[in-house]
Amino acid sequence: MLTIANLTVSIAAVPVLREVDLEVTSGQMCGLMGRNGAGKTTCMRSIMGLIPVRSGGVVFEGVDLLARPAHHRAALGIGYMPEDRRLVPELSVEENLLVPAWALRLDDWTARLKWVYGLMPEVAGMASRKAMQLSGGQQKLAALARALICGRALLLLDEPFEGVAPALARRLAEVLSDLKAEGLSVLVSESDSTHSADLTDALYVIERGQVHQRTAVAATNDQG
Repeated sequence: MLTIANLTVSIAAVPVLREVDLEVTSGQMCGLMGRNGAGKTTCMRSIMGLIPVRSGGVVFEGVDLLARPAHHRAALGIGYMPEDRRLVPELSVEENLLVPAWALRLDDWTARLKWVYGLMPEVAGMASRKAMQLSGGQQKLAALARALICGRALLLLDEPFEGVAPALARRLAEVLSDLKAEGLSVLVSESDSTHSADLTDALYVIERGQVHQRTAVAATNDQG
């Protein structure tokens, strides 16, 4: 579904990603684990077309993403949850969720919103609140819900558990488990695999901009 090959990215002439290879197959949840500054966020932003790529390729379901404008990702069914959430503070939670639906002019936005609220009832409960009134953990939930509005095929989740209270972290993990059961493909980045260890089918380890290890973890999860 998603194939990254020899991805190389520099920011202000400083190499950040070095020939990264990564693959997410259909219905698979993959982890991208590394310390802060290892290149996880840069990798996510490169996939989304938010920063220029020096060389390499990013292909999603046969489409060369690097040849497309950034806004085409959402139309292809890719949802993105950035590390810093990027909610519009003055808008309500529901308005934030509907931003991608408005941008894409989705005909089925009502059904899509209903599905998201069914999956995450707590988001429905704060639908009328301004995004600026939410805690950091609540904003993470809202950002995930927004990504799901257009993320019909693939989700990119950048540090979804970072800075979240344990109870909300467990809730986020439950939602990801439900999404996995529905067959959605997910790439999730983390500083460690504490919260997603039982969910990921494969784990990539990134250090200093290079992917050094890919481990299949499905068999281990099945045994545990």
